[in-house]
Amino acid sequence: MTDSRLQFTRTVAVARATPAHADSEEHRAFFQARLGTLGLCVFVLAGGTWLAPLALSPLVPALSAQGASAPLAVGDLFHLSGALLSGALYLATRSTKLNFKALSRIDVGVSLISVALLTAAAVIQSDANAAPFMAMLAFTALSLARAIIVPSTAPRTLLIGLVVGSSVVALTIAGASWNAAGVSRIVSAICWVAVAVVLSTLASRIIFGLRQQVQQARVLGQYTLHERIGAGGMGEVWRASHALLRRPTAVKLIPPERADQQLLQRFEQEVQLAARLTHPSAVTVYDYGRTLDGIFYYAMELVRGLDLERLVRAHGALPPSRVIHVLEQVCGALAEAHDLGMVHRDVKPANILLSPRAGEHEIAQIADFGLVKDIRASEQSATVTAEHAVVGTPLYMSPEALRAPESVTAHSDLYSLAAVAWFLLVGRPPFVGESVIDVCSQHLHVSPAAPSHVLGKPLPAALENLVLRCLSKDPEQRPGSARELRQELAACRAEETWSIEDAENWWRSRSS
Repeated sequence: MTDSRLQFTRTVAVARATPAHADSEEHRAFFQARLGTLGLCVFVLAGGTWLAPLALSPLVPALSAQGASAPLAVGDLFHLSGALLSGALYLATRSTKLNFKALSRIDVGVSLISVALLTAAAVIQSDANAAPFMAMLAFTALSLARAIIVPSTAPRTLLIGLVVGSSVVALTIAGASWNAAGVSRIVSAICWVAVAVVLSTLASRIIFGLRQQVQQARVLGQYTLHERIGAGGMGEVWRASHALLRRPTAVKLIPPERADQQLLQRFEQEVQLAARLTHPSAVTVYDYGRTLDGIFYYAMELVRGLDLERLVRAHGALPPSRVIHVLEQVCGALAEAHDLGMVHRDVKPANILLSPRAGEHEIAQIADFGLVKDIRASEQSATVTAEHAVVGTPLYMSPEALRAPESVTAHSDLYSLAAVAWFLLVGRPPFVGESVIDVCSQHLHVSPAAPSHVLGKPLPAALENLVLRCLSKDPEQRPGSARELRQELAACRAEETWSIEDAENWWRSRSS
């Protein structure tokens, strides 16, 4: 597998009239929302210009003397019309889904109509000296507002600015006399329009460019990152989609500052092994790679459900029948991994995902084979900085993993899985303490209590004895393999089993 690199999406050609990523629903919705925001801004600007003289006329008698407070004067009606049209645009973008072609036309139309109305109002309502200033102020304010609010390329903003600015100059020419003062007013209008167009074009270039960079930074190889769904000591997990397949994907990112070169090489080898797993209870690994700036990533199946950590924290301990159902599936995935020479080393509730399947039983899947967390980052994790360093999560770590990490075998995964079973039955880990050292010491020297004793109610004896045997300090006292453990779990099934109907009812009750 060759190293991957960041791919930057080049989106808008100069001649195109639509914004970047026009084929994306996300960008269409963003474009529509920003046009609505522009409409709201124009509504406030035009409406405020119409209402301000009415509100101030009692305080400023000169306004009443000049007739500026008449709400239905010709100039005021232009302001009111602009406010109503822009308000209608805002409401339309809030209630109706518009395509890119319609949005592009509205983008040009709202700028042209709004500036024309406000400019005409300024020319009619103001005296000869103030009219050009009012007209240019309206044009500048709206041009910059559009450049800042609406996603647009610099060429598109330049084109709209020239079209709308030309109408402003034309209106100024129409209201000017062909004398020295009139020519001066026209020249001022042209200069002001030029400055406003240049500033708005620069604003679009800078803001649109920054937005493109943000979007491009979210494109990793063939995967587009949508939202972060998790984070740990070693990196982050993002919900993503493949550029061509469009399938939902989870992408885990490990930046270079979180791991040295040796560790990243080991991660790459282990992801290659994890990609060979085919058991339905192992989260499928699709792809992996490194970017030019050193970020290691791997893409895997996106499981829509709950991890066991969150499930128990939110809903409490699970019934024994459901615990057996979950453990049997995880054992199947571990058995395949062990056959391939892989030891998970970080079996814990947060790495086991439970999801409903329509018309089928709920599925338990285990993730993160061989990819571990940093023990220095929190008391919930541990990492590897060398070949024989401690690997795993202290709350569920086997004694031999603490004593001699280099000698960890498949038996260590069985111990961790039994610790997970204890957690599922009781609602907390088998050993808790005030520090990592305290927890590790208990794993090394303290025998866990019977789950039924801590829970305060009886549990199936066969299941409880099997869990305690898997938590033995001596690996030889545990079942010989994950496949053997699965067989013993099947023998522990009580009269009541966790059926498809039980699973469907549980998930339905939590989603209602």
